[in-house]
Amino acid sequence: MESVTAGATRVVVLVLPEVNLLDLGGPVQVFDAAAALGAGYRLEFVAEAERMRSAQGLALAGIGRLPEVGPGDLVLVPGPRLREPGPGLNLVSEPVVEWLRAGHRAGARIAAVCTGAVALGDAGLLDGRRCTTHWGLIEPMRRRFPAARVQDGVLYVHDGPISTSAGISAGVDLALSLVERDHGPALTAAVARELVVYLRRDGSQAQISPFLRHRDHLHPGVHRVQDHIAAHLNTPRTLAELAAVAHLSPRGLSRAFVAATGITPLEYQQQLRLEQAAAMLAETDLTIEAVAARCGFRDARHFRRLYSARYGQPPSAVRAEGR
Repeated sequence: MESVTAGATRVVVLVLPEVNLLDLGGPVQVFDAAAALGAGYRLEFVAEAERMRSAQGLALAGIGRLPEVGPGDLVLVPGPRLREPGPGLNLVSEPVVEWLRAGHRAGARIAAVCTGAVALGDAGLLDGRRCTTHWGLIEPMRRRFPAARVQDGVLYVHDGPISTSAGISAGVDLALSLVERDHGPALTAAVARELVVYLRRDGSQAQISPFLRHRDHLHPGVHRVQDHIAAHLNTPRTLAELAAVAHLSPRGLSRAFVAATGITPLEYQQQLRLEQAAAMLAETDLTIEAVAARCGFRDARHFRRLYSARYGQPPSAVRAEGR
């Protein structure tokens, strides 16, 4: 598995008939907020027809036709209303199914929100892959797509270039996860803060990211230091340098930081570095030594000890589980 490189990304949003507005609007706003913070996302809304109607009755107009997609593109499939989610359901037309298949063959990433997973299944993109969907659709999905490895009890699943999420608000979690893959946890945490949502993880990870934990305080200087630490995880910083960011003395920063967060600046930095390391171990093929270095640990042996103490298993065990 390779990490996704940062850069300009076209997010091609497939608007299906009777799309659910939250499935559409939640993930779209994540990418829009990320773009406003410097991530290179460009949203494009496409469908078979220029006009569509949402499941909630809102008319959607001015939608573009299905374009060619390929490497560097992300196709997002928000979930539509499914009236009879059974084996005989025809969710999308054959031209849309063929478009999804062609986009996959051409190298585009494809992500489905909630019931949008059925469209991916109809296109054969879930065969042999781990995936998930709305809890009420888990068993129908397993019957309809026996070759798919449908998971329950998770917020979202990435399997190669195909991503799927559980119901409704989990689409926001999926979108945040995709932003994190592209641009890292610090920017993603900033997006989550902008949208006033928790940065949650899937079922195999902690449910609240340390990049958002310890942020429920009102001290502006401590917030500045937290932002600075998150943006420079692989760069050593002395307490005096951090104090300058907060416009406080070193002793004043230590007192303020502990009072606001319950931990010291060094402990906070270590939590964030270990969180980033855990994500990199799961999402890249970098060596453990390279992960340690990129997360600011100068000694890989020290990193292994800290990681084992925090997560109860060594980094090598995480790699073994993912293979």
